[in-house]
Amino acid sequence: MFNQSAINFTVLRERAFNLRWASVPSDVIPLTAADPDFPCAPEIAEAIAKYASSRYFSYAPAEGYSFFKEAMANWQNKHRQVPAKAAYLYPVDTAAFGIYNVCKAFLSIGDEAIIFDPVDFLFRYSIETCNAKAVPFSVPLNPETAFDYDALEQLITPNTKMLCLCNPLNPTGKVFTRQELEAIGAIAVKHSLIILSDEIWSDIVFTPHQYVSVAALDEAIRKQTVIVTGFSKSYALAGLRIGVVIAFSEPHYQLLMQASNHQSTIHGSNVFGQVAAATALNDCGYWLSAFITHLQKVRNICVNGLNAIEGVSCFMPQGCYLAFANIEKTGLNSSAMHELLLHKAKVAVVPGLPKWFGEGAAGHIRLSFATSEELVTKAIARINKTISESI
Repeated sequence: MFNQSAINFTVLRERAFNLRWASVPSDVIPLTAADPDFPCAPEIAEAIAKYASSRYFSYAPAEGYSFFKEAMANWQNKHRQVPAKAAYLYPVDTAAFGIYNVCKAFLSIGDEAIIFDPVDFLFRYSIETCNAKAVPFSVPLNPETAFDYDALEQLITPNTKMLCLCNPLNPTGKVFTRQELEAIGAIAVKHSLIILSDEIWSDIVFTPHQYVSVAALDEAIRKQTVIVTGFSKSYALAGLRIGVVIAFSEPHYQLLMQASNHQSTIHGSNVFGQVAAATALNDCGYWLSAFITHLQKVRNICVNGLNAIEGVSCFMPQGCYLAFANIEKTGLNSSAMHELLLHKAKVAVVPGLPKWFGEGAAGHIRLSFATSEELVTKAIARINKTISESI
């Protein structure tokens, strides 16, 4: 199911954009955007085809189809021990829009929101688009290292309205423990901060680590929390652009819906995305389980291979199918290493630039290993050869 023969490279070179196969020369291996090389579960394609067979593509409800909302609520209750209610959640056009939606609902001009550094750029982008200020909190690059929660709390001012949690953390692969989340939740409750919990990576967690949602801790923390998640990382549905926002009170839900512009039809979630996501949640657990098992094997190949390269070091990610490698000892910065690997090794990676991850990503490159064992092995061999000959 997740071997080299399962990958259709011809289709990928036609359809996989965003720095991937359709965006790079034919001799380049792209370990860039976090989008699997494997096709989705067959049940998802079958459900979409069945829906399309009627040839009706009418407007969906602004708040989302009931079958999607119920599938998501049931899944959260069963698998996350999060008491989500169908009435308080709704589909969005990507988790990225969901993050912006939450920022728009809860932030005003001059407000501040705390983000991790490094972390995916979408937090900063969304906050600043809402004319608020993103305040970076430097976090350890080693997933095993504890956060300094006193330092986190010291960043809070009267203008601070939100704390942005990315769990697991892109790009370092940290999975937060229950105790760590309790510390974050306590700070949010004490200072009446909204917790924007980005949980798009929450399915991709490697043993022995276990995922805990901050919304599963207690009611006080849950009341401060809004979850944003999606289906691109877990089920290979990036092009269907489907995410979900989960609130835990009627006032928050109404505020979020108003900010979404769904009622005006300016924004909304497409019907195929909702069909696909509901099918994934209801019928494709077996596929996800096999995918994670495969990813754990490929993670080990990728990280161990990187650590065998002179001048390169990489911590083992606890979650996410991302390797965040330190290349400082090679003497090259992130941009120079990106260019070297692209043009000489013929491997595309994401450089650790401020525009992608913040200042804390300097001296690093990020590699996505959501592909076959053979392809990762080939890519690491190319990287090793190039760095050995060039540094």
